[in-house]
Amino acid sequence: MSHVTEKIKEEFLKVLPPTIFFFVILHIVSLIRSLMVKGTGIELPTTASILLASLILGKAVLLADMLPFINRFPEKPLVWNVSWKTLMYTLVALVIHYLERLYDYWKEAHGFAAANHLLLTEINWPRFWAVQILLLVLIFNYCVIAELARALGEGRLKKMFLGPIR
Repeated sequence: MSHVTEKIKEEFLKVLPPTIFFFVILHIVSLIRSLMVKGTGIELPTTASILLASLILGKAVLLADMLPFINRFPEKPLVWNVSWKTLMYTLVALVIHYLERLYDYWKEAHGFAAANHLLLTEINWPRFWAVQILLLVLIFNYCVIAELARALGEGRLKKMFLGPIR
């Protein structure tokens, strides 16, 4: 294989685990949101939009992991990096979640400021924070698994989890 093909394959294999993880958790979040808003007429994301968001988040995680401040505590116990990365990724998820809701209100309002005001006054905050808490827990799980894979080595974690691969 050429060097370019090898690099593409390597990048694809790196982006695959977080993309699959986010694809699954975004479907879980979508399912829970649909149960929470059943009968309200609110539109929910489709599988295609969830796939696109998963691809973006998967690549965003890989890009974020290359930033020097993301892997801030590599020599400390894993809980340090897990907590830090969970905080960073959750803040990003919070912004994205807010912007998704803002987009819904922007369709009704005439401008950014009006949409933001409408959102702040009409949003169902308990539902918003329930989804955010769910995302926090799921992101925490992702960070635990990713940090264990980093510490143990991906091959060893796969072997521990799936058994010997033949």
